[in-house]
Amino acid sequence: MEIKPRAHLLQIWEAIARHSFDDGRWSWGDWGGQSSVADAERLLCLMYPATEIPEFRLDEPDTTQKDVQRALRQVGGRTEIPAALVAALTEFMHEHTAPDGSPSFAGGYYFTAEDPDAEITPEQRDLGVVDSFSMSVTLCLATLGFIDKYQGTTVRSDVREAVEQLKQATSERLTAAMVGLLRSFTVNVFDADTTQGRRLARTLGQRRLSERAVLQQFQERFEALRATIADRITLGVDVADGLQDPSMMFECGWAWGMVRDAPVIRPTDRDGVADPVPYLYFTVVALDGIQDLSSDRTLALGLLTEEQQTLAEALRLRWTVTREYWSGLARFGADRWPLEDIPWRATNQKLESEYFSLSVASLVVHDLTRSRAGDEELARTAEVLWRLAERGRINSPLTRDDRSLELHSPGVVLPLEGSESLGPQLRWTVTDFSAHLLKRTVQLATFSRNIATQNRLLELAEDTFEHLWQRRIEDGEGADLWDDVQAVFPVAPKREGPLSWSMTERLTECMVAAYNFYAREPVRSPQLGTYATALISEATHRFGKEQMTSVVATDSDLAKSLRTVEIRLRRARELVRRQPGTASALAMSVLVELDTLAQARGAAAGEVRR
Repeated sequence: MEIKPRAHLLQIWEAIARHSFDDGRWSWGDWGGQSSVADAERLLCLMYPATEIPEFRLDEPDTTQKDVQRALRQVGGRTEIPAALVAALTEFMHEHTAPDGSPSFAGGYYFTAEDPDAEITPEQRDLGVVDSFSMSVTLCLATLGFIDKYQGTTVRSDVREAVEQLKQATSERLTAAMVGLLRSFTVNVFDADTTQGRRLARTLGQRRLSERAVLQQFQERFEALRATIADRITLGVDVADGLQDPSMMFECGWAWGMVRDAPVIRPTDRDGVADPVPYLYFTVVALDGIQDLSSDRTLALGLLTEEQQTLAEALRLRWTVTREYWSGLARFGADRWPLEDIPWRATNQKLESEYFSLSVASLVVHDLTRSRAGDEELARTAEVLWRLAERGRINSPLTRDDRSLELHSPGVVLPLEGSESLGPQLRWTVTDFSAHLLKRTVQLATFSRNIATQNRLLELAEDTFEHLWQRRIEDGEGADLWDDVQAVFPVAPKREGPLSWSMTERLTECMVAAYNFYAREPVRSPQLGTYATALISEATHRFGKEQMTSVVATDSDLAKSLRTVEIRLRRARELVRRQPGTASALAMSVLVELDTLAQARGAAAGEVRR
């Protein structure tokens, strides 16, 4: 199924408008306000494309395109749409505020108990989670960018006042989210001779290297990174001492929430409860949000305050350290990568899953697209994504008693270590394997400069997108949104509970990623460039000869034909380096036209002789 980001985004927007607006007002429904994560995801389905794709902009009503207006007609006219979004965003900021007036990042109903009979305490429901911190960073940046443009176009005094209030609340939430991400970052140091150390050594050695050899290579590979962490990131005394010990190994990344005993950044900071243990899922989520802080749009609009710029620098340091660490683990050794040994095994929890392999692959994609890696590394990563799609039964049939179904329903369950200090052990369930795979596939295709690798990635992206598009809810609440796993896997349990804003938001991100793919220049083929140059050379020569031969009246049809030929030839020369295929087509059309003129002239000469 071909990915058409504009058409598919419009369909998603139309479904969201139908579901979430009632007479032009935002309607949260029964589940609204019960999870800051879900509510942020729902708003991002609209705000992210509206601020990332020029054709979907809503902040200047006079420029709103007609098909966008049609998709959002449930909201109102072109001048009413941005005002409705301001009202919805203001409600979100107010709804997710703690009793003390500070922003709340509660996981809410996204938390479930390990024991189904146990009752989750209110304190646990209100715990902040990295998903909310990261989503809030992206949502707040999108909102600030939206406000920056919209406040210059509206003349209504009540709307201008609402915009100013929203701007202040959004900036406060952005600061709090950035602090939450900083206090959720952790470095876990452990002895190579512990269970965790041996588990990591087996993952890296792949049964080919001894634990001693793995430890030696680990120290050599991460020596500089270890020094950077110790010198530039504030850590506990035990962690700092452990990093100096060559017999110790370490992991870095994001815990599920603010870490217990995390350094205080502001006097009002609350204590965290999460164990200081990195989770692959939450690490990837955090990196996606932090990346938005360094986007061209954020920098160009100057969206960050001085305090936020300082926080952003600290987060970017942790972003760099983390992607280099996990990319180094994934590609550890000289021959076969540990990433290619599927599934990846988490060292701090006795879990293994294709989802963990996908998470590590995502971190590799982050690193490869940043470091402009070579074709071989991109091709190997692409092959891992293909294998994950097969194991996830996205492009292969489900077999009897196939455990691959668990990746989609009920999903990968992550125990939240440390949450038991406030009640029953909590867990977090991740169901976005397919959407996550699609996003990374499109991102890798965007940066691949090898035609064969890019085509293979596009084929995988189209297969994955078709799988996901079939999982839309057919009718009832959430029609044309996600997620109905049973539509693809009939043996899956029937969908219950609210629609999945997580999956819907991930699909929206995928459409933005697909837009970015098509916005780039196509991959240039050297062979096609040589071919195009040869065609242009012949066409230029033939055109010059035609000008020498023809006697042309200024206003004749022949003169018009020759002017057209000249324009096409000039355009072909302009495009030959960037778009050799298009240049070839233009040069070919010039040659056909010149040959037609030559034949006509020859036929006319023959008639004269007769």
